[in-house]
Amino acid sequence: MSKPASEGDDGDWRADLDGVDAALIDGFQSGFPVVERPFRRVGAELGTDENEALRRVERLYESGIFRRFGAVLNPPVIGSSTLAAVRAPEDRFAEIAETVNAHRQVNHNYRRDHEWNMWFVVTAASLEKRKEILAEIESETGCSVLKLPMVTDYYIDLEFPVVNGDRFARESVASTDVDATRISETAAADLSALDRRLILEIQDGFPLSETPYREIASAVDAPVSDVLAAIEELVEDGCIKRIGCIVNHVVTGFDSNCMVVWDVPDGDLDDYGETVGELPYVTLCYHRPRRREQGWPYNLFTMIHGRDPAAVDTKIDELATEYLPVDHERLYSTETLKQTGARYEAIVEGGE
Repeated sequence: MSKPASEGDDGDWRADLDGVDAALIDGFQSGFPVVERPFRRVGAELGTDENEALRRVERLYESGIFRRFGAVLNPPVIGSSTLAAVRAPEDRFAEIAETVNAHRQVNHNYRRDHEWNMWFVVTAASLEKRKEILAEIESETGCSVLKLPMVTDYYIDLEFPVVNGDRFARESVASTDVDATRISETAAADLSALDRRLILEIQDGFPLSETPYREIASAVDAPVSDVLAAIEELVEDGCIKRIGCIVNHVVTGFDSNCMVVWDVPDGDLDDYGETVGELPYVTLCYHRPRRREQGWPYNLFTMIHGRDPAAVDTKIDELATEYLPVDHERLYSTETLKQTGARYEAIVEGGE
């Protein structure tokens, strides 16, 4: 189950939360039980019962604190994905955004404070289809597209505690596990027929009920035991990144978000990437290619999410002084143009 992000209001979003709510929000962003009655187990861990655990998730979802309940799918494993950007003239910005967003394979699009001012993600069934979509966007908009597929994932995790007064994400997290993972542009998961039906069924979220997996099983016409086993295997294979209650970071105050790009010597990329990825305030860290022919010299990307722009800038200063003494630029996101999950119909059905 998913819903559009809410901007919240000027009040304290934590005002009506109690200790059980806080434990649920910060404790079940991942690791949600893959069992037929998951809320029974969640309730036991929270010191309450199944019905109350479900009721609280429903309430937190309706209030906008939870954006979605279910699985976070992993586009680079299931299909072929890339970050891209265009330099949209101000007088055509809205028109170009509408054109880009009209492509169903575009699942995120943000305005950033930079010459390259529109940044979006394309996820397609194959590398060839991805190239075709980007070519269409270039033709339709008349804008050159900066194509930046991920090469190495050092650390990517938007799961972090939010029921706190932290100025930036992961401020109160003691340590971070980093694993440099190479990403293939042509990799595609070996999906069974059941896997394909499951991905289509869960891409927008799980049902909010005492027996979500039973309802999913009914929808894909499979025994619930097979569905549970298949979902566990999809997690193991990396097609599903995590299962849980997906927090709306804007509602919880983490709305000062900056993508920082760095010009790191190629031979030092892994050393820098792994070191920076371990820092608790870095939520994303990955290697993407330079595009010098388009005036793009940067190859290491980091993301910091914060509640206070000044605190985020202070941390970027710390990064530049103590960890990454190289040229960099700061690209603050200033507007969400599109934010949906990747659409997998063509990917898992084998079509284009």
